[in-house]
Amino acid sequence: MSSSPSDLERIKVHSRYLRGTIAEGLRDTVTGAISEDDNKLLKFHGSYLQDDRDLRDERRRQKLEPAYAFMLRARLPSGVVTPAQWLVFDRLAREHANGTLRITTRQTFQWHGIIKRHLKPTIAAIHEALASTIAACGDVVRNVVSTANPVESEAHALAYAWATRLSAELAPKTRAYHEIWLDGEPLVEEPGQEEPLYGATYLPRKFKIGLAIPPLNDVDVFAQDLGLIAIIEQGELKGFNIAVGGGMGATHGDGSTYPRLASVMGFVVPDQLLAVAEAIITVQRDWGDRSERKHARLKYTIDKHGLDAFKAEVEKRLGFALSPERPYGFDHNGDRYGWIEGNDGRWHLTLQIESGRLADVGERRWLTGLRELAKVHQGDFRLTCNQNVIIAHVAAADRERIDAIVAAHGLDVYRAHSGIRRHAVACVALPTCGLAMAESERYLPDLLPKLEALLESHGLRDAPILLRLSGCPNGCSRPYLGEIALVGRGPGRYDLRLGADFRGQRLNRPYRENVDEAAILEALAPLFADYAASRRQGEHFGDFLLRTDVIVDDASRIDTGVAA
Repeated sequence: MSSSPSDLERIKVHSRYLRGTIAEGLRDTVTGAISEDDNKLLKFHGSYLQDDRDLRDERRRQKLEPAYAFMLRARLPSGVVTPAQWLVFDRLAREHANGTLRITTRQTFQWHGIIKRHLKPTIAAIHEALASTIAACGDVVRNVVSTANPVESEAHALAYAWATRLSAELAPKTRAYHEIWLDGEPLVEEPGQEEPLYGATYLPRKFKIGLAIPPLNDVDVFAQDLGLIAIIEQGELKGFNIAVGGGMGATHGDGSTYPRLASVMGFVVPDQLLAVAEAIITVQRDWGDRSERKHARLKYTIDKHGLDAFKAEVEKRLGFALSPERPYGFDHNGDRYGWIEGNDGRWHLTLQIESGRLADVGERRWLTGLRELAKVHQGDFRLTCNQNVIIAHVAAADRERIDAIVAAHGLDVYRAHSGIRRHAVACVALPTCGLAMAESERYLPDLLPKLEALLESHGLRDAPILLRLSGCPNGCSRPYLGEIALVGRGPGRYDLRLGADFRGQRLNRPYRENVDEAAILEALAPLFADYAASRRQGEHFGDFLLRTDVIVDDASRIDTGVAA
């Protein structure tokens, strides 16, 4: 392996703290694109240049450049959105994007189809709404996610507050964002002073943080570079178990890349959390692979050096040792739909949004429905890591009005959904994602009825099963944590993976590789039949496959000795 820095490291070091020539590229009206170097830097500002792959061949034949447009992603710590912000985001989707809002698996929004001249006013409008897009992408700490309904107790609210603080403290400090997008005045900085945490080259790769509050693992905490498991005892937040080295990305045919679950390495009290997070990030900053980006995530750093050595370096930088991890237990991985009452007597309604796509299609006028809710809602909205939305902090007297708007716009479909449909997650994939090898979001509506028919034929319609679809092996939809997962290989072809558990604590395994839909359904049919006939009381599908040796057990699980 070469020890010379990758091309992106060169771009970062010469970028003047993420400035590059982005501003000049935005002013170029000859093309709808920007330079390749600036496109890489643009990710740190929350945007990707994309093109409509459905139109590539036709535009090439017409000797036109690709149908370029930008995807823009917000940084919304823990997925909290006020009604006023929602209305701004909705307006931007209709005026500057493709008329849809998309909830991501990191509790935020993406806008698709923004042409170049609309990018700057869109980011400015998001800023005016008291939100941001900085560090929603790029080699930095991404949007910090947390259990989506933190108001069930005072301890839940305190844990959420820590997640929000982490997001603010760990964001990049460069003024480039303000200069480029908000017409801020350039500042003269001393070398290295713009980024006291990251330095001039930032991190080797993206870094994800997630906070879960047992028994609900709705953020897939072990898929995070840094997973925080809140320990609540007798209603008091005692601190956090620290898990490191999770990550879902892999590459087909390259065994040196792989999904990994985070390893729990200790416990900290709340006041130690920020220092511990910074120490972990700086070790990754200094130890991570900057030559080969496929090996640059924290999981590879830990596997290269060993967890004990990594922990020792973290403790050396902290100046104190981590405490032993505390007991915890998870029993659920997805979202809980319908109304839930909070500790303060207010109510929270979770709605399922298929693939996170808010659009007006036929009788399902979901984008309009949420806009109408935002006009009257007195609380806030919470986006979930499973691409759904919670209408939060609803007074009991307002529930009837909320229910009426939900029903009028077809947002109550979750009530009739099957068990597998209620737990399905899909990435964007084609036509906009440049990494996609196969369909995902657009395929899910075709696949689900066929799976439901198989399940219903065996009396399994209401069995909760985690289904994950991904258009490529990079893992944005966390496919390796699905009890059933399809990972794209090529048009209409997928790897079928089986056997993760319902708590997000075991990776699935390959079952069939590079197969089409017919082969997928043929493989699943007898497994569903056996599950219906031989499952134990309360046994989930992934656990059944493991118990009956359909899937061979291995070390891809969380087994700390203290987790329930």
